[in-house]
Amino acid sequence: MATSHKVLILDDDPELLEMYKDMLGQLASKPEVHTATTGKRALALLDSEPYRLLICDLKMPKMDGLQVLSIVRRRFPELRTVVMTAVQDEEFRSRAYALGVDLFWLKPDTHLNMQMFLECLESLLGRDHESGFRGIQSKSLMDIIQMECLSQGSTVMRITRGSLVGKIWILGGELIDAEAEGARGEAAFRRILEWKSGTFENLAPEPDRSRTIHKSVNGLLLETAQAMDESANADPTSMEDAEHRKTIWRISALTREGAEWVVSVPPAGPPEGWGTQATDELAKWMSQTLETCKRLSESIEAGPISHIQCRSIERRMILLPLPEKSFLVAWPPDAEASGLLEQTKKITASWDS
Repeated sequence: MATSHKVLILDDDPELLEMYKDMLGQLASKPEVHTATTGKRALALLDSEPYRLLICDLKMPKMDGLQVLSIVRRRFPELRTVVMTAVQDEEFRSRAYALGVDLFWLKPDTHLNMQMFLECLESLLGRDHESGFRGIQSKSLMDIIQMECLSQGSTVMRITRGSLVGKIWILGGELIDAEAEGARGEAAFRRILEWKSGTFENLAPEPDRSRTIHKSVNGLLLETAQAMDESANADPTSMEDAEHRKTIWRISALTREGAEWVVSVPPAGPPEGWGTQATDELAKWMSQTLETCKRLSESIEAGPISHIQCRSIERRMILLPLPEKSFLVAWPPDAEASGLLEQTKKITASWDS
């Protein structure tokens, strides 16, 4: 009789652990499920006996999920890893992706979502170690492509959406080729970008792949955004998802104006970052800088702050406090300073429209 695989679930909420344990009891493979409420306990269990799969929450006290995953990657390289979290944060997702997780999934909130999650777990439990890919479940393909290019990495992305399958080749942070629906090159890349959701797998790089795409990824994103905007104006039903369109618009706005990245911080709620992986750190700096400048302004009776302009060797930045959100926009160091404020206002004016 075949031995059941062992699964370890790490979450600091005991009630959720019991719920997840019952949920995994529905799997046809009937894995042996163990639980841990701390990273230290989880690592001790992993040291004590072999496990097939680790399901890990991200936000936990003392040792968070990313710290655990970093240790697991070094000490247990063959262990399958899944992040299941309620945190909809691009930085967390990109960092987990960089640590080679097999699956990144928002905590199931519907019966259908739960069934899809269980099917993915069953696939991971049955998959041979030699298959060697890591995956991420996400609603934003543009985010994943940007992360790969920003990290200067090399990979082949395999994107599946239902019966549709596409591939994107990235080498040293540059987009070199794409295939989808019988097309190749720029045409295939544009078709893939039209998919609002799907499953992503990172395959081994192919450095010998012949290059068919010579434009920058940001240039192609801009062209695609313009084409999709025209299509949406002609036929609003052709845009499948408002958030998808907003994502493309934001990326194209950065490219069109020449900005490097944008961080926005609302009065309440998490910050958002586009083009940077240091969103939380930058948001904290924004809050501290604005508070310091406000106190100074009050002490000298200078009135409300309109904007703050900074310059370093690496870049220029404009901090723009608005009633609904504060924005920090980064520009190249050689950008003409006289027009940056107006360009920043142009980007932020329609950021959430």
